[in-house]
Amino acid sequence: MINQMINLDYPDPDIIRVDNTYYMVSTTMHFMPGCEILRSNDLVNWEHATYVYDKLDSTKGQTLTDDEGIYGKGMWAASLRYHKGLFYICFVANDTHKTYLYTASDIYGTWKKSTIEGFYHDCSLLFDDDDRVYIVYGNKNIYLTELNSDLTAPKEGGINRLIVSDKDNPMLGYEGAHFYKINGNYYVFFIHSLADKWRRVEACFMSKSIDGEFIGKDVFNDDMGYCGQGIAQGGIVDTPDGKWYSVMFQDSGAVGRIPIIVPVTWENDFPVFGNNMAMPKGFRIESTPDNSKDLIPLIGSDNFKYKQEDIDNNKKAYDSFGLKSMWQFNHEPDTGSFELDTCNGEWIVKNQKICNRLTLARNIITQRMTYPKCCAEVTVDASNLKNGDYAGLCILQYSYGFIALKKEDNKYSLVMLENIDKDNDAYEQVHESIEITDTKVNFKISADFENMTDEACFYYKTASDREWHKLGITKKLSFSLKHFCGCRIGLVSYATKEMGGIAKFSDFRYEN
Repeated sequence: MINQMINLDYPDPDIIRVDNTYYMVSTTMHFMPGCEILRSNDLVNWEHATYVYDKLDSTKGQTLTDDEGIYGKGMWAASLRYHKGLFYICFVANDTHKTYLYTASDIYGTWKKSTIEGFYHDCSLLFDDDDRVYIVYGNKNIYLTELNSDLTAPKEGGINRLIVSDKDNPMLGYEGAHFYKINGNYYVFFIHSLADKWRRVEACFMSKSIDGEFIGKDVFNDDMGYCGQGIAQGGIVDTPDGKWYSVMFQDSGAVGRIPIIVPVTWENDFPVFGNNMAMPKGFRIESTPDNSKDLIPLIGSDNFKYKQEDIDNNKKAYDSFGLKSMWQFNHEPDTGSFELDTCNGEWIVKNQKICNRLTLARNIITQRMTYPKCCAEVTVDASNLKNGDYAGLCILQYSYGFIALKKEDNKYSLVMLENIDKDNDAYEQVHESIEITDTKVNFKISADFENMTDEACFYYKTASDREWHKLGITKKLSFSLKHFCGCRIGLVSYATKEMGGIAKFSDFRYEN
């Protein structure tokens, strides 16, 4: 694969430029803090900027206090806009069926939360020159609706009409709207599939007026030679010098959906993506100077030896939890049952919920996995587990894999297990279990995503070992719509019988 702008799972991107700085938002589903925004000075080198919210509505699903969670739901496909000194983020959450609007005068500042009456799937905002505000949204049937001036509901008597339809497409109809006004014309970009076979394709429709007919066609249809996986759904942005680019995503197997950048030119006021709908073999991105030095990393190692000022800065700049910004919780965490021991460099989790499977465990902290290959290690101290407890390192996906220390009948064992889905009946299958006297063990997971190999191996090493030992199978990984996100590394501890057990994680190392 070539031309990966970021080789991590950042799907459904929307992008804007404010002066010389670019900002990009992406879908974060069930991970908290959520709605991550990245920043760049050159469209090539990206860093973490902020999260829009620490928690959304704290429902039973979002807090994993039910038996299901919000996997495959949560926030999708946000629209990012900047208008008259305010940043706007608009998205729907598919668990609450609400449309959320967040605003802030500073991208890093406190975001004000509100809702818009109605449910606007894959929506995109447009602030017009006459201060009227529109939202385009939908799947297969695409609608344009005018909002009232305070953006709380549709405007009474305002525009509300169907503008494009792909309802007869047997695959994926138009969705993922991105709405713009450029040089007096209105443009809406969509993702959809070819009708005769599954292939993501980008389309664009244009109208010369807000109430005129939208006419368009496909504008990008290329997989860059990568496993037949098309590239689509994203925004367009211009540079200070007037060059244009589109940022879309490509399905890349179990690692997720990876952002791709494509040059855009204009002919007769209509966008031309790449070379006649195909990716150029090579091109130079012409933008502002590069900002590759001292970037806030999107993934990385962590010894958990934070200074108090680091924790305070993290809470102020990123979230209320104090961890480095590359960490996200799987669902909203229970803040009373974890601790960051900065003196000893330990992430400590107290098991305060009884679970019958890993995906119901609270306080799993995660990082995205990296294309084409990556490896993660962590040391786990399980000396304070209760009987029935697990503590270890996982690849979090619907078909997850897990290596852990397990305590049972006051004895410890090393286990490698995976989640199996057979006829929509999910269950955990243990592939190998070894009794052990050590209560402190190093775990490692290595993964290969290149060309959709999508495999992972699980290893352990005790204090007396010089080399790693493989445990269990080589796990086949997959991308599942039941979670709808790429694989993540997770630090996991949970109870199956009694609460109160404690696991300590230290020396987390990430290589890619």
